[in-house]
Amino acid sequence: MRRTRIPLAPAALWLLAALLAARQAAHTLRLPPGRRLADLETWLGTGGVLHLPGSLYDGDAAGGPFTGTPFAGLVLRPLTKAAEETLGVVWTITTLLIVAAVGVLVARSVTATSGRRARLFAAPVLISLMFLSLPVRGNLTLGQISLLPVLLVLPACLSREPVRAAGVAAGVAMALQPVMLLFAPFLWLTGRRNAALTSAGTFAAGTALAWAALPDDSLTYWVHHIAGAGLGGPADALANQSLHGLLLRIGLTGPAEYAVLAALAVPLVWFGLKRAVTYARDDQAVLAAAIVGCLVVAVSPMSWQHQQLWILLAAAGRLGKGRADRMVWPLLAAAVMLFHSDEILPGNLAVTRAIADNSPLLLAVLAAVAMPFLLRSSPHWVATMPEPAPARTPGRRIPLLPDGLRVLSKPNLILELILIRVGYSFYSFIRASVPDQRATAEEHGRQVIGVEKALHIDIEHSLNHFTAKVDWLKSCTGFFYETFHFLVPLSLLAWLYITRPAQYRSARTVLCVATATGLVGFWLYPLAPPRLMPGFDYIDTVHGPQDLANPDFGALTQISNQYAAMPSLHVGWALWCGLVIFALAPRRWMRAAGLLYPLTTTFVVMSTANHYILDAVGGVVVISIGFAVQYVLTGRSAFAGPAGGIPPAKVPNARNRGGDPDGTNDPDGRDTPWIRRRIRQLSTK
Repeated sequence: MRRTRIPLAPAALWLLAALLAARQAAHTLRLPPGRRLADLETWLGTGGVLHLPGSLYDGDAAGGPFTGTPFAGLVLRPLTKAAEETLGVVWTITTLLIVAAVGVLVARSVTATSGRRARLFAAPVLISLMFLSLPVRGNLTLGQISLLPVLLVLPACLSREPVRAAGVAAGVAMALQPVMLLFAPFLWLTGRRNAALTSAGTFAAGTALAWAALPDDSLTYWVHHIAGAGLGGPADALANQSLHGLLLRIGLTGPAEYAVLAALAVPLVWFGLKRAVTYARDDQAVLAAAIVGCLVVAVSPMSWQHQQLWILLAAAGRLGKGRADRMVWPLLAAAVMLFHSDEILPGNLAVTRAIADNSPLLLAVLAAVAMPFLLRSSPHWVATMPEPAPARTPGRRIPLLPDGLRVLSKPNLILELILIRVGYSFYSFIRASVPDQRATAEEHGRQVIGVEKALHIDIEHSLNHFTAKVDWLKSCTGFFYETFHFLVPLSLLAWLYITRPAQYRSARTVLCVATATGLVGFWLYPLAPPRLMPGFDYIDTVHGPQDLANPDFGALTQISNQYAAMPSLHVGWALWCGLVIFALAPRRWMRAAGLLYPLTTTFVVMSTANHYILDAVGGVVVISIGFAVQYVLTGRSAFAGPAGGIPPAKVPNARNRGGDPDGTNDPDGRDTPWIRRRIRQLSTK
């Protein structure tokens, strides 16, 4: 039976990779002219046919000046007779095939000494990540050739004794992107001298051929623009993630900027190449090549987004001692390559904004010279396993998760923060991407109101008008609605992480499953909240009067989809908070507050005309689903501690002031709150 399980999962992953490729290709080819293959359209002439308008670097060309090397222009010259539509299809498919080839090469090298399962899973997972990454998406849209040099240089870097063809391919990559010349000393220092000499000779031959065929363009590129510096967009733009771009953004210009750039780039290249050689000799070929690639990103005069695939490949490095620690670096690299800067770090503080805007460059520099990647000789090369949960009873189907995944130890904090941020980015993206079906949402709103009237539970209108008439209540409910929805769950997650890691893992799972279920509800049943229902006289006490004749509803539409009312995650998250507080809080008044919190939230969302009472019922349903899924996965209560019960809070009391912080000397449980005694009794049955 196990033999049939392994091939099915890789087949599903390969299918996912194929679907992602098809989706990216369709998205690119559907873009209007001017946004599709923008760099190739530099040569777009009349009638949709590409042509060469005199000079490669003629600023009056249709799409602006060409930004590649003269050798690249010479290679692409045959395409100037192609029809734009045909070229677009061929170019897009070729780019996707290049990505797939890079993924297969890297996956085979990384998993060469791994088990069969890792070898089966690695390639489709990596290819899928690359299809979703910003460098690949940007490359597809722009029609650039920046991914081709990555594929061309990899065979020489991943092979211990590369053949002559690998050296020639690496030389072509250097001729297409001169900064790739950094791979020549890397190949030399790692003992692949024939490949280094062949690549350097191929670069020289290709560049000389371009000088002979295009002397004026070669003079423009190599002399007037010093290896292409200044071609394309402004060098100080955020899209230029290089040291040169960073120095220009902070205000350095002229000779001072060149001096600082040299002072930074020379030691960066020196130490980076030394590290790359070290890891290459340690049989970590992908990591070594990625480090050199990160150097290319950092020291290149112009390092655009579509040239930064090396940062994602640097995720092959291993960090940390435990399994959770091992996931931090790959997820960080993937997050930077998958999300835009405003999705990585929230807020508008100058420090966080600067870090987010320059995160690709910072990550490239860290990977090149600072990250303490493990060597194979390290005792931590094989990650230590966290504390496992108790083994499942033989023959039981629940829990579904294997013992190794049902851990009870405290997870890695940085990993949790990354997952929370990435998860919230997906939540915001999906919630904002729900189809804006105003007519459908309003029809669903009338359905909900009709059902509530039939059941005689339509109390939102009365609560809303009562709240609008009482100024202090209106202010309090507005403050409550806008403040506590995120503050309380995040505070509880932090408290659970610090004091009760086992419960933190389970509670986090409940919240994530409930939120994902809520997103499904937003998509399948768009619903206009009461405040956006025309003709029902609801008052928006939080945002003020809305112009219902305007389908955009002003700035609110830019924040999130306004028709995502069913289910109410305000109520769902509040119920989760209330249950956590009620089950785990050490004081009775805290547990009472926990019970009141979801009730108060339900009152607030209805009195502010943001939800119906049936939305609140939907919130209860999604949280119930979250608890059910968590139990099916782990086989234990979300509030159960490592021993199957809930450890009482370490608070001294009349009998327990001296040396019994966990209540073990209180067998009858008289000093333990009744809810803990009851749950402990149930867990021992």
